[in-house]
Amino acid sequence: MNKTSIASLAGLALTASVAAGLAASPVAAAGAKEKCYGVSLAGKNDCAAGPGTSCAGTSTRDYQGNAWKYVDKGSCVKIKTPKGNGSLKPIKR
Repeated sequence: MNKTSIASLAGLALTASVAAGLAASPVAAAGAKEKCYGVSLAGKNDCAAGPGTSCAGTSTRDYQGNAWKYVDKGSCVKIKTPKGNGSLKPIKR
């Protein structure tokens, strides 16, 4: 292998490790946001979806009470779902 090939492989490995780290990280809130539990659809949560899940996009059912999504500050409890309103704390569902 020449120096160019080694450098290319090292660059690819670094890119892959950064991408994998970002995929497992919680989504950062931008602006005035708050965590709202029980409002995300299956696989669309921002993080924390209970046992057996790792983070963002891992909720297993719609409106799961222990999975949250970032929403505009002050809007969470006003969000209505078929299972009830959103909550600022995890809820049993």
